[in-house]
Amino acid sequence: MKGPLGILMLDTRFPRIKGDIGNAQSFEFPVIFRRMEGIGSADAVTAHPDRPRVLAALEANARALAADGAIGLSTSCGFLALYQDDLSALSPLPVATSALLHIKRLAGKRVGVLTASARNLTPAHFAAVGAPTDTPFVGLPEGSSFAKTFIGNATTLDRDQVEREVVEAARDLMARHPGIDTIVFECTNLPPYKRAVQNAVGLPAFDILDLLKDFHARLTGGAGGGRQAAAG
Repeated sequence: MKGPLGILMLDTRFPRIKGDIGNAQSFEFPVIFRRMEGIGSADAVTAHPDRPRVLAALEANARALAADGAIGLSTSCGFLALYQDDLSALSPLPVATSALLHIKRLAGKRVGVLTASARNLTPAHFAAVGAPTDTPFVGLPEGSSFAKTFIGNATTLDRDQVEREVVEAARDLMARHPGIDTIVFECTNLPPYKRAVQNAVGLPAFDILDLLKDFHARLTGGAGGGRQAAAG
């Protein structure tokens, strides 16, 4: 089955550079974006979301993307992992909500997670995608340039500064959890900095783009389908 992947986008205004899930140039295959009006970063990046409201928006926009010809669905925020099973049950299409889905398929690896917000990432987010609830993680600092842009929904991005912050967070993750051998980026805004992280810490890193490349390949019968694939 050929066709584009549908991306359920949060209602945000921050820049979407190449590598970010919200930039079509980040993909090697066609995608369709659909903004979930009124559902912003604060609705997703929280330990206590309004689950019925967010799920209703996910379902309605998933059905719209299916009507537009999408063959599978993802989201623009890793915290929406919380809705993997619920959305899969309601969606007319296969669903891969979050890069956190990598963790279950990296069985045998000692995975550590980089997240947009350590304060808001909970065991429930890991449980929702079948990952160990004690998976170690480190977040980008709350006062960082990253947080001001992506959590604060600012209109400017200091790419170089954010890259430095992401690399430092990866080093912090390794310092706190020296046994890890693989990094997963929860946040869909982090892929532009993957190469810098891998070069700095010498560990492989997996992000939402890796997940969706394999997901789309499975849906279209193309190459892929390795252990990092995810389909709801």
